Amino acid sequence: MLTTLPWPDKRLRTAAAPVDEITDDIRAIWNDMIDTMEAMPGVGLAAPQIGVMLRLAVVDGSTKRGRVVRLANPEVLHASVELRSHEEASPNLPGLSATIKRPRAVTVQFLDETGVITQRDFVGLEATSVQHQIDHLNGRMYFDNLSKVKRDMLLRKARKTGVTR
Repeated sequence: MLTTLPWPDKRLRTAAAPVDEITDDIRAIWNDMIDTMEAMPGVGLAAPQIGVMLRLAVVDGSTKRGRVVRLANPEVLHASVELRSHEEASPNLPGLSATIKRPRAVTVQFLDETGVITQRDFVGLEATSVQHQIDHLNGRMYFDNLSKVKRDMLLRKARKTGVTR
């Protein structure tokens, strides 16, 4: 299991670099990310959360687990108009969460573990998670989707509880 970066590490605010090809090194990073995600436990993890500045993510919103989707360079092609609310959190800012509204379903294009450009529909929890991970890859945190007032309240609470400086 790898250690997640503590907020406000500047890498969490930095866009990750694209992946040129799927190599054994990339597969090893994905495997480490899966181990870390399972240990949290969580439904997704993006490489910048562990300090790897590549556009890599893993998502598993299945109830029984073990159905991890490995994504390189994920990009939302289509998003549903219908929104879904979900309580989101991040291991980079432990103990805090906020209800975020995101599209209920998304079509995402990405490089899969074999290096093939793939399109896949994600719905519900997996759609929320993949969008959350893409935010991380773009140097954004879930709370960036809140109003300024709610975001400031959440970060003030983080400082007060000693989770962040």
